[in-house]
Amino acid sequence: MSSLYDQLGGDAAVNAAVDIFYRKVLADKRINHWFKDTDMAKQASKQKAFLTMALGGPNKYSGKDMREGHAHLVKKGLSDKDFDAVLENLGATLKELKVPDNLIAQAAKLVESTRKDVLGR
Repeated sequence: MSSLYDQLGGDAAVNAAVDIFYRKVLADKRINHWFKDTDMAKQASKQKAFLTMALGGPNKYSGKDMREGHAHLVKKGLSDKDFDAVLENLGATLKELKVPDNLIAQAAKLVESTRKDVLGR
């Protein structure tokens, strides 16, 4: 069976998804404040590498793990509501890209599996 990365369309699909995803996130008043001091080009590049690895594609990710990478945000109040909003934006992004519902569900399950680490639990 091919990886979720391959099923979604590989590198081109991940790149398109991350670009659309951050456009949605930055327009989302519930969570855009978390990115006000963020270099978005750098953030998108890291996210593309992370998602590629997480979805079963080539591992080029060399960033921090989820717990370490989000610890400073948890100290500022990052919560389940923020995580839920991010997950909602990811789902909307994949729907916009016409990804089949079964693959969106797999991607959502994968992201959900990082919740405890992202929120430092």
